[in-house]
Amino acid sequence: MSYAQLVQEDRRLVILRLLSKDDHYSTNEYLLKSGLHAYGHNVGTDLLRTELAWLAEQGLVVVDEISAVQIPKLTGRGLDVAMGSTIVPGVKRPQPE
Repeated sequence: MSYAQLVQEDRRLVILRLLSKDDHYSTNEYLLKSGLHAYGHNVGTDLLRTELAWLAEQGLVVVDEISAVQIPKLTGRGLDVAMGSTIVPGVKRPQPE
């Protein structure tokens, strides 16, 4: 496995975990970018939107768009992946707490 793939899988897990910490399991893409930056993932809007589209294809998030701003919302399956009870290839499995 390449370093780039390790980073990508970790970035996807961080997105899911950030959404899992929100009271409504949702936030806008700008706050999500700030959260990713805090965890060592400095991503641009294009890359974030690509990751959100991939996560949506896997059924882990649902993405709405309001005034050209993407608003991802975690699904039940996405929460299971964030907590480590479901494994999805392409998303890093979280370490035990």
